[in-house]
Amino acid sequence: MVYLVTGGSGFIGSHLTEQLLKNGHSVINIDSFDDFYDYKIKIKNTLESVGQSTDFEFTGKNTDILKLVSSTESDRYILYHQDIRDKSGLENIFSRHPIDMVIHLAALAGVRPSIERPLEYEEVNIRGTMNLWELCREFGIKNFICASSSSVYGNNEKIPFAETDPVDHPISPYAATKKCGEVLGHVYHQLYGINMIQLRFFTVYGPRQRPDLAIHKFTRLISEGMEIPFYGDGTTARDYTYIDDIIDGILKSVRYLETHSGIYEILNLGESQVITLSEMLSAIEDTLGKKARKKRLPMQPGDVQKTNADISKAKALIGYKPDTDFQNGIKKFVEWFLRK
Repeated sequence: MVYLVTGGSGFIGSHLTEQLLKNGHSVINIDSFDDFYDYKIKIKNTLESVGQSTDFEFTGKNTDILKLVSSTESDRYILYHQDIRDKSGLENIFSRHPIDMVIHLAALAGVRPSIERPLEYEEVNIRGTMNLWELCREFGIKNFICASSSSVYGNNEKIPFAETDPVDHPISPYAATKKCGEVLGHVYHQLYGINMIQLRFFTVYGPRQRPDLAIHKFTRLISEGMEIPFYGDGTTARDYTYIDDIIDGILKSVRYLETHSGIYEILNLGESQVITLSEMLSAIEDTLGKKARKKRLPMQPGDVQKTNADISKAKALIGYKPDTDFQNGIKKFVEWFLRK
């Protein structure tokens, strides 16, 4: 099978690419290498995902990306440095390859930055995604998996969060773009018969996690003896989901789409285990054997109080079964962090 993976050089995308290649499939990776975080991290992610050495001599962003593109082309893998907002650039890619399924992970991520740059988030997360659907329509590609987010639930009062809960009150532009993607996705399913699964990811962590996310940031700052930004009183809570479980959920969604028709589904992919901010910090401290220096700060606009996934639908529909408990997941992450 030939899978087009957007954001295939990012955290989740590089792990997915690695597993698809191991399973004998072909991958077309589209990534813009934007400036949300250091592009060198994405280059290392890419090299790891295709089994190449990460001993890469950096010279400059554009030069490095061009070198990477040429060095990672093979019979079963090709990388395109491409912005999904550029429909003509995407069309050139679609016209050159027989694509069986699109797995769309690329997005501008982050709740707080979306409040500062809402128009850019709309351009990438809504218009960019619509470009992909339009090309699927034009080229007759009928299977599409899309990354949504637990942020669509906002401050949902019902615990745990189920796919049938109302999600009409997002509290950040990022969350609103993800909700919009779900709604527009249904339009393309209804009008053009594109089979689709929208996956609501719940706070994914593990090796290669983005450096701006709390677990990675806290681990780095504690290791360096620096203060960590500690928002609120420590009672905010998240359903942290280990990367291996997320990849398992994506692959099971792929298999479900390939063996069924007339599909439009929204699925929660979480661990169904809620961890408070204080508990998360304690787990990192215990694993590192080092105490954190806290810089206490007020809750930030757009932050939700709690996330908790009801994963019963994903279990029943695709056989999703997360099996990495938080303590073990943190241990694996810290081990990766200390040797990277």
